[in-house]
Amino acid sequence: MTYDAMGQGPLDYLPCRYGTSKVLFRGPRKSLKKPYVAFFGGTETYGKFVAKPFPVLVEEQLGLPCVNLGCTNAGIEVFASDPQLTEIGAKAKVTVLQVLSAQNMSNRFYSVHPRRNDRFLKPSGLLEAIFRDVDFAEFNFNKHMLTHLSAVSPVRFRTVRDELQSAWVAWMHHLLGRIPGKTVLLWFGAVEPDNREDAMGCDPWFVTREMIEALRGRVSAVVEVKASDHARAQGTDGMVFSEMERPAAQTMLGPVAHEEAAEALAPVLRQLLGRLAKT
Repeated sequence: MTYDAMGQGPLDYLPCRYGTSKVLFRGPRKSLKKPYVAFFGGTETYGKFVAKPFPVLVEEQLGLPCVNLGCTNAGIEVFASDPQLTEIGAKAKVTVLQVLSAQNMSNRFYSVHPRRNDRFLKPSGLLEAIFRDVDFAEFNFNKHMLTHLSAVSPVRFRTVRDELQSAWVAWMHHLLGRIPGKTVLLWFGAVEPDNREDAMGCDPWFVTREMIEALRGRVSAVVEVKASDHARAQGTDGMVFSEMERPAAQTMLGPVAHEEAAEALAPVLRQLLGRLAKT
């Protein structure tokens, strides 16, 4: 087995749990007894293949513990349905919520695994009725299933897309309703949150600017970080992975993009934390 240009072995993510939650997060485990900032998110927040993901970089800038609750391939459901995690968010000085893809959550058309939200469990009778010509037993992952449905019938697929987008907004309202403190909504990706009709092919899938704007009144701030051309040109430079993991690493944002996210988040969080200190 070979490794990236830095010659390092695969990262030790120091997996840990918090309280009664069954979800594994990236360590080292942080104490929740002192003031902290919580980060809810997916693979980017977790920092797959990145030695110092943006929650670590923000912690270094703020001097305040940042609890990384990023979960690979997570959807909103993994956080909204876990009382332990929403309690951690509720007790944080500020909670950063990464904008997550809309396909990784249960909805009227299909259900997903409660912790591994990218795993397709089963279709509803409604979805089977709309796509009678599809054998859903073939699918294990949401993206595979949805990509196939879109190819089978773009017209029928619009109904599925509309449901996912509506369900995403509803799930986000539900999650935000359980975190009464300061919250920051973070868009972090290779593209901007435009209003493409399908919004597939680049994470977060199906999420549009209109959907984010629908939440602006529910959060303390919205931070958009589109990785710069310079960051994306770095490819896998500075990332840590085995040769077998190279294809996956090539699809992800690297250390420079994480630095850009931290630079955008730190002043917003510093301002919110300053306001809290004065109250």
